[in-house]
Amino acid sequence: MHRILARLALAILLLAALVVAPAAAQVHAVEDGATFPNRTIRIVVPFPAGGPSDIVARLIGQKMSEDWGQPVIIDNRPGANTVIGAQAVAKAAPDGHTLLMAIDSTLTMNQYLYRSLSYDPLNDFAPITTTAKSMSLVAVSAATGPQTVKVLMAKARAMPGKLNYGGGTITTQLMGVMFNKAAGLDIVYVPFKGTPETVQGLLTGSVDLIYAASAIVMPLAQSGQIRLLARMDSRKHPSLPDLPTMADAAELPGFEDVSVWLGLVAPKGTPKAIVDKLQRKVTEILADPAVRERSERTGNYVATSTPEEFSAFIVKEADRWSKVLKEANIRYD
Repeated sequence: MHRILARLALAILLLAALVVAPAAAQVHAVEDGATFPNRTIRIVVPFPAGGPSDIVARLIGQKMSEDWGQPVIIDNRPGANTVIGAQAVAKAAPDGHTLLMAIDSTLTMNQYLYRSLSYDPLNDFAPITTTAKSMSLVAVSAATGPQTVKVLMAKARAMPGKLNYGGGTITTQLMGVMFNKAAGLDIVYVPFKGTPETVQGLLTGSVDLIYAASAIVMPLAQSGQIRLLARMDSRKHPSLPDLPTMADAAELPGFEDVSVWLGLVAPKGTPKAIVDKLQRKVTEILADPAVRERSERTGNYVATSTPEEFSAFIVKEADRWSKVLKEANIRYD
């Protein structure tokens, strides 16, 4: 009887080992990224379709799906200054299958804009890589807007508080804040949910000027619907070699460049092997000449980094904007 019981116990142990071993191997495989991705990847874009972050996400998603043989869907979740989309990803499973195409405000500004933020920009995400920097342009109506920045400034000084400007992100709002301060103007801010809505506001006459990504305003400028006055960046736009910087157009020495940047993050706790695998793939995709050309044609200039570099960049940018926001006394709650 004792021998039978011993053999039975041994058989149970062996059976348990056979069951546990594959499970342990599977866990190890997931942790080292060997089986990733094994289902649909979702990239959350916290803006409506058609904006800069949406364009970059779709370029990456299409090639990622082709290379990895898994569907990649773009999930547009606009609203609340990117808080809705960011919160959704912060609460997602940390397995690399849910990602966020974050904008600078998501990771560096919102923490200073809200007293009670539903996510922690620095601690709820695993940075993967920066993806692009867009170029913002100052635009007015071609039919009724001023011909130059100097004419705009003269009109604003003659009508303090009567002109307004639109922006689809906190960064574009701050462009106007910084310009107002540097030039001593009072141009009122009108918020929009994203760049496409901002442009529509200009076209319908809801605002007098806008700060918007070149990807969106260039076609309208080429069709003669809007007029471009300046760029908020020291880099030259390849299609607009003669468009002056805002600093030069307004004769404001030292006026700071303001670039809107994008970056891909995963939920905190995503295994490093998966983060690194995603970083390598995204960097590879954006290094492809055809992809780079398509991205930069829309005004999204490719800019990649390691996870460590991206993490340090976020901290540095957060420190920079905390000072600007404090001085401007801007809060959302």
